Amino acid sequence: MRDRLFRFVLNHPIWVVLFSIMFVVSATYGAKNLVFKSDYRVFFSDENPQLTAFEAMQKIYSKSDNVAFVISPENGEVFTPQTLAAIQELTTESWQVPYSTRVDSITNYQHTWSEEDDMIVEDLVLDAETLTDADMPRLKEIAVNEPLLVNKLISPEAHVTVVNITVQLPGVDPVVEVPQVVSKVREMRDEFVQANPNLKVHLSGMVMMNNSFAESSIEDNATLVPLMFLVVIIGMVLLLRNFSGTLATVVVIIFSIAATMGLAGWTGFYLTGPSASTPIMILTLAVADCVHILTTMFYEMRQGVKKEKAIQDSLRINFQPIFLTSLTTAIGFLSLNFSDSPPFRDLGNMVAVGVMLAFIFSVTIFPAMLRLLPVHVKPLEEGKNDFMHKLADLVIAKRRVLLPAMSVLMIAAVFLVPLNKLNDDFVKYFDETVPFRQATDYMQDNLSGMTAMEISIDTKEASGINSPAFLKTVGDLTEWLRVQPETDHVNTLSDIIKRLNKNMHSDDPAYYKLPDERELSAQYLLLYEMSLPYGLDLNNQLNVDKSSTRIIATFNNMTSTEQIELESRIYNWFAENASNYEVDIASPSLMFAHIGQRNIYSMLIGTSLALVLISVLLGFALRSVKFGFISLIPNLAPAAMGFGVWYLIDGQVGLALSVVAGMTLGIVVDDTVHFLSKYLHARRDRNKNSKEAVGYAFASVGKALWITTFVLVAGFMVLAQSTFKVNADMGLLTALTILIALIVDFLFLPPLLMLLDKTAKEEQEDSESDDSKQTDPTHTGPVQPANAALKNSEGEKDDSVNQPA
Repeated sequence: MRDRLFRFVLNHPIWVVLFSIMFVVSATYGAKNLVFKSDYRVFFSDENPQLTAFEAMQKIYSKSDNVAFVISPENGEVFTPQTLAAIQELTTESWQVPYSTRVDSITNYQHTWSEEDDMIVEDLVLDAETLTDADMPRLKEIAVNEPLLVNKLISPEAHVTVVNITVQLPGVDPVVEVPQVVSKVREMRDEFVQANPNLKVHLSGMVMMNNSFAESSIEDNATLVPLMFLVVIIGMVLLLRNFSGTLATVVVIIFSIAATMGLAGWTGFYLTGPSASTPIMILTLAVADCVHILTTMFYEMRQGVKKEKAIQDSLRINFQPIFLTSLTTAIGFLSLNFSDSPPFRDLGNMVAVGVMLAFIFSVTIFPAMLRLLPVHVKPLEEGKNDFMHKLADLVIAKRRVLLPAMSVLMIAAVFLVPLNKLNDDFVKYFDETVPFRQATDYMQDNLSGMTAMEISIDTKEASGINSPAFLKTVGDLTEWLRVQPETDHVNTLSDIIKRLNKNMHSDDPAYYKLPDERELSAQYLLLYEMSLPYGLDLNNQLNVDKSSTRIIATFNNMTSTEQIELESRIYNWFAENASNYEVDIASPSLMFAHIGQRNIYSMLIGTSLALVLISVLLGFALRSVKFGFISLIPNLAPAAMGFGVWYLIDGQVGLALSVVAGMTLGIVVDDTVHFLSKYLHARRDRNKNSKEAVGYAFASVGKALWITTFVLVAGFMVLAQSTFKVNADMGLLTALTILIALIVDFLFLPPLLMLLDKTAKEEQEDSESDDSKQTDPTHTGPVQPANAALKNSEGEKDDSVNQPA
């Protein structure tokens, strides 16, 4: 079957090329349906418990997605007539932002005070145009002493302020909703800064973070990914020194990526941050497939074999190894379907399809193009001793040193893995050059972080919030939250009730406390609500029948582990102090903290299980249980060592890094499969001993492995330059893991094979060598002439078929 396929491809290359082009064009047409969704909700499945809790809370209270204008005057003073006039104008204009439901600022803050027997409720700044410098101290004193404002809308020093827009995204078309909001607020910012050059404006908030995820991924796909392609192409040209082979490889890469993305569009997939990295991963395996076919073909041609026969031999020799590596990689990525996050499921499914398409193109259009294009190789120079010969000699001669030394290094690296912290800090996903990161850091340093928790407390009875016991619980929780080291601000009903109680007692500070009677609380709240303007009601804090209230606590920017620990402390507080109330805690940042932890554990465990399963498959493919177990080490070690070394580099493993083990699986298994298959071919079909078989494996496949590794490491190091930390860390750890895989397969696997796969004659020779060393310590014993064995192996044409999978 395979031979017929190879003959058809080589006998009818033009038809193969035309048919491939027709397939790719028709598949790629579906890419028009691909859209990039930037709504953070796409990261969560409908069954996600944190999303379910958050959505339920959003239905009870108003939604909390926001955009924050962070405004800082150059003179460091917010309370000037000119600045307040500008803020009031921006507050009014902010109602024009798409999907806006509420706008909060210091100018429209609903200030209350008593006038004889009346309680007055009105904007803190009624008409900024009429203000004078004499009004400023009074307004500043009110603002910086109001718990609902300070560290939320105004800094304690009154040098930074915020205009906060709450938006309610419909969720009908997330592709356009977030960009719509961002486009409008950026336009408003530019106009505001132009009209007020003395005011600096930063844009922060959840909506801006969502948009930054999308913009960073799109920018990488537009700049770094093409640069990565360029590095791969230049690397292949310099290392293979063959333009036709490089061109054919690039075509396979482009066809594989284009067809995959097109088919994804046809089948209803959409792009997110994780799934947008699909092209990079497909490039990984497509390059590996082509390099192996090319190096074997060049080797054959250097022995004087005609080009067409060399292509056919190379396909026959490499077909099963590259099929096996493609299949095992697809299995690894399909394991991502166990993830709780839909984008990672999409990533797994898209890459699984892509790597299999890369395999199909590698054995069809790739050899067809090589058949049509002129391919010239330099003949092998007599007596030439290349790098692979020298490396093989070194490994064989130093095998007794390399095996324990590499074992110690591997064990040491693996022991570092548990020291990594499973964490995500979503603000730091972005480089400091990204405007959102700059804005959020500035806001953190001068006002508050954007990590928030929404705490809903249900009394289970209508108007239960007016109960003195309940209000005391809310007040006690508020005070407890404010003394926590992470807390920046707490927005709570108890502060409002205390202020109203003071107002109704002629603004006597002694009455800034919760009333003792339920009826008083109900009357104060009713009077206050009736006085509030449209859009500034208490729907963000109270439900319809006033049986529950929502407290919103804002904290400095925390990692996922810190958030989960704080959430646990809050639940413990309720268990000890108010166990009779029903409590729910939710927020977007808390949702991400939980899903990050779950995905990290599930993906690391899933990838490890996949590696074990793949090693078992390799045992069947290599027709040996022993070699199946031997392959476990070089398959498991690189990812484990990579994460161990990562502890020394960063020490934080997040949502994105959890896919690196699966992502690099193809190259890790690729190296092992090709090396072991060549080794076993030499042992079984050529009757070579273990040392000669190791030398043969280095000669026949070593160059392909190091070229593949060099090109891919260079390419992923380009990705490591991304301003988007998710992509940058993924690129760096992937490059590191691929490099470690090559080192393990070159310096650890051969000595291990020579130890565990000795013949009786080799054991006797090693024993005699040891005896001779004990008799004469200066005697090193005869070293197997590996170079001679390699030359002998090169002198024979490798026309055998690798063992079937």
